[in-house]
Amino acid sequence: MIQKIIFALLLLLSIKVTGQKQRYLSVAAFTTQSDYPFGKFAGLFKETFHPGFEIGYGKILKPRLNHEWLMELKLAYFYHRFIQHGLPFYLNFGYRYKFNSRISAETSLGAGYMHSIPATEKFKLNDNSEYVNNKGIGRAQATASFGIGLNYFINPQYSNPVRLFTVYEQRVQMPFVKSYVPFLPYNTFMIGASRSIKKRNSSSK
Repeated sequence: MIQKIIFALLLLLSIKVTGQKQRYLSVAAFTTQSDYPFGKFAGLFKETFHPGFEIGYGKILKPRLNHEWLMELKLAYFYHRFIQHGLPFYLNFGYRYKFNSRISAETSLGAGYMHSIPATEKFKLNDNSEYVNNKGIGRAQATASFGIGLNYFINPQYSNPVRLFTVYEQRVQMPFVKSYVPFLPYNTFMIGASRSIKKRNSSSK
């Protein structure tokens, strides 16, 4: 099942879309907290720090003068103290609106696979009534996300521009614990940078 999800994500990203003009790589760092969707923002900076980082590969699908559609494949890692190490691997679809050549805003939806590894030791009783390690290699989970963000292009006139970005993201992990916490929501604040790896077509309209 895990292999099928990963294969599907890679297949979707490899699809050639008419009018695609630009590809880019991105890297970001973030802090995350479990809470109801949009239930926490200030707490991301003053409560217990749960750090993470993310790398991504993206394509601009439909570039236009004032807006564009995009698709991204992302791999992340985060540490939730006493709970888990999370490894999300997911596909993101987004829309970006350009206020000018440097500043833009965007929104995105994502879904994919997440591997959850317990952050503490787990034990169980064996047939000899002895406790043995039951941590294992983790659990296969699904993940879905929604994000809103702002972008700033440092050098929009170049063929390979650098973009700085911030994203406020809502993520859901499922099923976390089927019996009483089937959905575990996270609030995340992310900062990062990306750089184009393919020349843009300046004639896009």
